[in-house]
This record gives sequence, structure tokens and C-alpha cells, in this order.
Amino acid sequence: MEAKCVLRYQRYGRRKVAQLLSAIKGKSLFEAGYLLANTPRGATTVVHKAMQSAGANLSVKLGKKLDLKNIWVSTAFADQGPMKMLKRVQPGPQGRAMPFKRKMCHITIMVSDTKEAKR
Repeated sequence: MEAKCVLRYQRYGRRKVAQLLSAIKGKSLFEAGYLLANTPRGATTVVHKAMQSAGANLSVKLGKKLDLKNIWVSTAFADQGPMKMLKRVQPGPQGRAMPFKRKMCHITIMVSDTKEAKR
């Protein structure tokens, strides 16, 4: 059985989060948590919380408490979020306003109680 967690509108770039998600894909939640704890990235806390939430969703679906070593990350990816919502302005030359946009992403993590990864 599978369960998923979707975090939307996270204030991190898609590529940086995708690097973390590709590292934990196919690993157990125990291994992935250890890997994220020792990775020096800013988005590790958000990815770790999403992974734990997906594991909790699976345990609620099955109706019993599960061991973290028996739950596997089957799918993990990050999509590009909207770039229009959080516009910021930086001062430019001669009193002009130079706009720049904040990057956002949507994080999706699916966990399963079987080891086979969904492609």
C-alpha cells in the first residue's frame, strides 16, 4: 500500500530540493532520515518533515504502527511552483526599482510498505 505527502509553495528552488529527493529515493525512511540529518542543505528540514508525514499517513492507512526500516520511499520529486506570488523589488541605478522573483517549489513524496520503486 502507498501513501503520499504533498507540500506546496515551499520557498526553495526546485533544483536544490530535487537533489535531496533523488538522494533519498528508493531508501527506507530510517536510512533517508539519517542521510538528511547529515546533509548540509537548507531544505533538509522541510524534506524530512514531508517524509515523516508520508510515513505517518501510511501508518494511519494501514491502521497500525510501522517500523521505519520497513517503509520505503517509492517516489520523490519536486515541481516548479509559481514565480508570481512573492515579488520583491531591489533598488537599481538612478532611483529605478529592479524586480526579482522568489523561487518556489511543490514537493511530493510517496512511501510504500514494499521495496519495489514505482517508476
